[in-house]
Amino acid sequence: MTSTNTKTSTTTYAIDAAHSQVGFAVKHMMFSTVRGNFRSFEGTIVVDHDNPANSRVDVTIDTSTVTTGDVKRDEHLRSADFFDAENTPEITFVSTGIKDVKGDEFTLVGDLTIKGITKPVELEAEFNGAATDPFGNARIGFSAETEVEREDWGLTWNAALETGGVLVSKKIKLVLDVSAIKQA
Repeated sequence: MTSTNTKTSTTTYAIDAAHSQVGFAVKHMMFSTVRGNFRSFEGTIVVDHDNPANSRVDVTIDTSTVTTGDVKRDEHLRSADFFDAENTPEITFVSTGIKDVKGDEFTLVGDLTIKGITKPVELEAEFNGAATDPFGNARIGFSAETEVEREDWGLTWNAALETGGVLVSKKIKLVLDVSAIKQA
Protein backbone atom coordinates (compact mmCIF):
# COMPACT_ATOMS: atom_id res chain seq x y z
CA MET A 1 0.00 0.00 0.00
CA THR A 2 1.43 3.38 -0.94
CA SER A 3 0.71 6.56 0.92
CA THR A 4 0.35 9.96 -0.65
CA ASN A 5 1.58 13.19 0.84
CA THR A 6 -1.47 15.33 1.67
CA LYS A 7 0.47 18.14 3.30
CA THR A 8 -0.63 21.52 1.98
CA SER A 9 1.57 24.48 1.22
CA THR A 10 0.73 27.56 3.29
CA THR A 11 2.25 30.99 3.68
CA THR A 12 1.74 33.24 6.69
CA TYR A 13 1.52 37.01 6.30
CA ALA A 14 1.42 39.67 9.05
CA ILE A 15 -0.90 42.60 8.48
CA ASP A 16 1.07 45.81 8.03
CA ALA A 17 -1.02 48.33 9.98
CA ALA A 18 1.01 51.25 8.62
CA HIS A 19 -0.22 50.43 5.11
CA SER A 20 -3.69 49.11 5.97
CA GLN A 21 -6.97 50.53 7.21
CA VAL A 22 -9.82 49.16 9.28
CA GLY A 23 -12.63 51.64 8.81
CA PHE A 24 -16.36 52.16 9.12
CA ALA A 25 -19.10 54.44 7.86
CA VAL A 26 -22.38 55.26 9.59
CA LYS A 27 -25.29 57.57 8.81
CA HIS A 28 -25.56 60.53 11.17
CA MET A 29 -28.98 62.21 11.54
CA MET A 30 -30.14 59.86 8.79
CA PHE A 31 -28.68 61.95 5.95
CA SER A 32 -24.93 62.48 6.37
CA THR A 33 -22.17 59.88 6.61
CA VAL A 34 -19.53 59.86 9.34
CA ARG A 35 -16.41 57.82 8.61
CA GLY A 36 -13.88 56.56 11.08
CA ASN A 37 -11.15 54.02 11.60
CA PHE A 38 -9.00 52.30 14.18
CA ARG A 39 -5.35 53.37 14.33
CA SER A 40 -4.06 50.20 16.05
CA PHE A 41 -4.71 46.63 14.94
CA GLU A 42 -2.77 43.49 14.15
CA GLY A 43 -3.40 40.18 12.52
CA THR A 44 -2.29 37.34 10.34
CA ILE A 45 -3.41 35.90 7.05
CA VAL A 46 -2.54 32.28 6.33
CA VAL A 47 -2.88 31.49 2.63
CA ASP A 48 -3.40 27.84 1.69
CA HIS A 49 -2.01 27.71 -1.85
CA ASP A 50 -3.37 24.22 -2.59
CA ASN A 51 -6.87 24.96 -1.32
CA PRO A 52 -7.53 28.72 -1.00
CA ALA A 53 -10.88 28.02 0.69
CA ASN A 54 -8.89 26.75 3.69
CA SER A 55 -7.01 30.04 4.08
CA ARG A 56 -7.65 31.91 7.31
CA VAL A 57 -7.54 35.36 8.87
CA ASP A 58 -7.19 36.46 12.50
CA VAL A 59 -7.39 40.17 13.46
CA THR A 60 -7.35 42.05 16.77
CA ILE A 61 -8.35 45.75 16.90
CA ASP A 62 -7.63 48.14 19.78
CA THR A 63 -10.96 49.88 20.55
CA SER A 64 -9.23 52.77 22.33
CA THR A 65 -7.78 53.90 18.98
CA VAL A 66 -11.08 54.68 17.27
CA THR A 67 -10.92 58.01 15.47
CA THR A 68 -13.41 59.98 13.42
CA GLY A 69 -11.69 63.36 13.36
CA ASP A 70 -13.79 64.75 16.21
CA VAL A 71 -12.35 64.44 19.75
CA LYS A 72 -15.70 64.53 21.59
CA ARG A 73 -17.27 61.96 19.27
CA ASP A 74 -14.20 59.72 19.61
CA GLU A 75 -14.42 59.91 23.42
CA HIS A 76 -18.11 59.00 23.20
CA LEU A 77 -17.33 56.02 20.95
CA ARG A 78 -14.75 54.80 23.51
CA SER A 79 -17.31 55.10 26.35
CA ALA A 80 -19.68 52.41 27.66
CA ASP A 81 -22.36 53.80 25.29
CA PHE A 82 -20.45 52.23 22.39
CA PHE A 83 -17.17 50.23 22.48
CA ASP A 84 -16.55 50.47 26.25
CA ALA A 85 -12.81 50.51 25.57
CA GLU A 86 -11.94 50.45 29.27
CA ASN A 87 -13.68 47.09 29.84
CA THR A 88 -13.57 45.59 26.34
CA PRO A 89 -10.32 46.82 24.82
CA GLU A 90 -10.42 44.60 21.73
CA ILE A 91 -12.55 43.75 18.75
CA THR A 92 -11.60 40.45 17.14
CA PHE A 93 -12.31 38.74 13.85
CA VAL A 94 -11.50 35.07 13.32
CA SER A 95 -12.34 33.57 9.94
CA THR A 96 -14.24 30.31 9.76
CA GLY A 97 -14.16 29.84 6.00
CA ILE A 98 -14.03 31.19 2.50
CA LYS A 99 -16.75 30.61 -0.07
CA ASP A 100 -18.00 31.74 -3.45
CA VAL A 101 -14.49 32.12 -4.88
CA LYS A 102 -14.73 33.71 -8.34
CA GLY A 103 -11.30 34.67 -9.62
CA ASP A 104 -9.92 37.27 -7.22
CA GLU A 105 -13.27 37.81 -5.48
CA PHE A 106 -14.61 35.73 -2.60
CA THR A 107 -16.71 35.80 0.56
CA LEU A 108 -14.77 35.69 3.82
CA VAL A 109 -16.86 34.16 6.61
CA GLY A 110 -15.95 34.55 10.25
CA ASP A 111 -16.81 35.45 13.82
CA LEU A 112 -16.74 39.13 14.81
CA THR A 113 -16.54 39.84 18.55
CA ILE A 114 -17.40 43.29 19.89
CA LYS A 115 -18.06 44.01 23.59
CA GLY A 116 -17.79 40.28 24.32
CA ILE A 117 -20.57 39.39 21.87
CA THR A 118 -19.63 37.08 18.99
CA LYS A 119 -21.71 36.95 15.81
CA PRO A 120 -21.01 35.50 12.37
CA VAL A 121 -20.35 37.93 9.52
CA GLU A 122 -19.63 37.66 5.82
CA LEU A 123 -17.30 40.10 4.09
CA GLU A 124 -17.23 40.54 0.34
CA ALA A 125 -13.51 40.47 -0.35
CA GLU A 126 -11.09 40.87 -3.21
CA PHE A 127 -7.46 39.85 -3.64
CA ASN A 128 -5.75 42.99 -4.96
CA GLY A 129 -2.42 41.44 -5.90
CA ALA A 130 1.04 40.45 -4.73
CA ALA A 131 4.43 42.11 -5.17
CA THR A 132 7.83 42.58 -3.63
CA ASP A 133 8.28 46.02 -2.08
CA PRO A 134 11.49 48.10 -2.47
CA PHE A 135 12.82 46.59 0.79
CA GLY A 136 12.54 42.99 -0.42
CA ASN A 137 9.33 42.13 1.47
CA ALA A 138 6.82 39.88 -0.28
CA ARG A 139 3.41 41.54 0.12
CA ILE A 140 -0.20 40.73 -0.62
CA GLY A 141 -3.18 43.06 -0.64
CA PHE A 142 -6.88 42.58 0.01
CA SER A 143 -9.96 44.73 0.37
CA ALA A 144 -13.22 43.71 2.05
CA GLU A 145 -16.48 45.20 3.19
CA THR A 146 -19.74 44.27 4.83
CA GLU A 147 -22.70 45.89 6.50
CA VAL A 148 -23.73 44.94 10.03
CA GLU A 149 -26.44 45.89 12.52
CA ARG A 150 -24.53 47.50 15.41
CA GLU A 151 -27.22 46.62 17.95
CA ASP A 152 -26.41 42.91 17.41
CA TRP A 153 -23.18 43.62 19.35
CA GLY A 154 -24.74 45.68 22.14
CA LEU A 155 -23.99 49.04 20.51
CA THR A 156 -27.47 50.38 21.22
CA TRP A 157 -27.00 54.03 22.25
CA ASN A 158 -29.04 56.47 20.20
CA ALA A 159 -31.04 59.68 20.37
CA ALA A 160 -34.39 60.40 18.75
CA LEU A 161 -34.59 63.37 16.41
CA GLU A 162 -37.40 65.94 16.56
CA THR A 163 -37.94 65.46 12.83
CA GLY A 164 -38.24 61.69 13.21
CA GLY A 165 -35.55 59.08 12.88
CA VAL A 166 -32.49 58.71 15.07
CA LEU A 167 -29.08 60.32 15.44
CA VAL A 168 -27.03 57.20 14.57
CA SER A 169 -28.17 54.57 12.07
CA LYS A 170 -28.34 50.94 13.13
CA LYS A 171 -26.46 49.83 10.03
CA ILE A 172 -22.69 50.21 9.95
CA LYS A 173 -20.56 49.64 6.87
CA LEU A 174 -17.18 48.05 7.65
CA VAL A 175 -14.43 48.71 5.09
CA LEU A 176 -10.97 47.12 5.14
CA ASP A 177 -7.93 47.67 2.97
CA VAL A 178 -5.08 45.37 3.94
CA SER A 179 -1.44 45.03 3.01
CA ALA A 180 0.36 42.07 4.60
CA ILE A 181 4.01 41.01 4.66
CA LYS A 182 5.19 37.42 4.23
CA GLN A 183 6.68 35.96 7.40
CA ALA A 184 9.78 33.75 7.46
